[in-house]
Amino acid sequence: MFVRGFGMRHPEGSLLLWRMGLRAGMCLFSAQDGRLIAAMAKRKVVTKVVKKKTGTRAKVAHLTTGSGAPDIVARTLENAIGAQVRDYRKHAGLTVSELASVADISSGMLSKIENGQISPSLSTLQLLASALNIPLTMLLATYDRGRGCSYTKKGEGVSIRRRGTKVGHNYHLLGQSLGGDVAVEPYLISLNKDAVTYTEFRHEGIEFIYMLSGKLSYAHGDRSYTLEAGDSMMFDSAELHGPDKLIEMPAVYLSVIIYERR
Repeated sequence: MFVRGFGMRHPEGSLLLWRMGLRAGMCLFSAQDGRLIAAMAKRKVVTKVVKKKTGTRAKVAHLTTGSGAPDIVARTLENAIGAQVRDYRKHAGLTVSELASVADISSGMLSKIENGQISPSLSTLQLLASALNIPLTMLLATYDRGRGCSYTKKGEGVSIRRRGTKVGHNYHLLGQSLGGDVAVEPYLISLNKDAVTYTEFRHEGIEFIYMLSGKLSYAHGDRSYTLEAGDSMMFDSAELHGPDKLIEMPAVYLSVIIYERR
């Protein structure tokens, strides 16, 4: 399914209301004017009027994003640790069984740790930290600092070698996912002049691409979309996707991958 712009009519006649969970195969493409993105990012202030016990009225402003996001829920230490283990494992390109083998624990235990179902011992956490080549404190970082913020200076994104990375495709991770049930991976992807096309990328979740420079054609399923500076697209990443034609190289684009933690 292809939708251009915002608030267009569904083929069956009902208004298409934007929701974060895209149906399989859906792709939204925004041209250079960015109206779709602006509509999604627009913030509004909702003002409620409440009565004080004294009978006077006061205005209380509540800032919302207009996204329909649910209220926050309390995190447990087990969930925070599990999320960190899962994030670092995936960034290292390891499967559950591979990390479990290196850390000398069972795959079943590692799966339970990642899902916050058990409270791992300090010795187990040390084994995992050593296997991931990180300090033990990094597995506790998101819980210790509470609701955190990931900040990356220009040019300081971590260079990532992802499985499936093709020649001339350079990934720089711009932020660390801060825990929770949803993982967010923001990448700055650079394609140099010797880059090759590849349309076999496929993974769970939703991906958002914003073109910064250069020009290319990007395939999603059986359709292709021309992207140049200022263009963007969002799609179900369980469908086959990737650049199928490199028009003006080098090219740079922002890719944000969002998926449910498992």
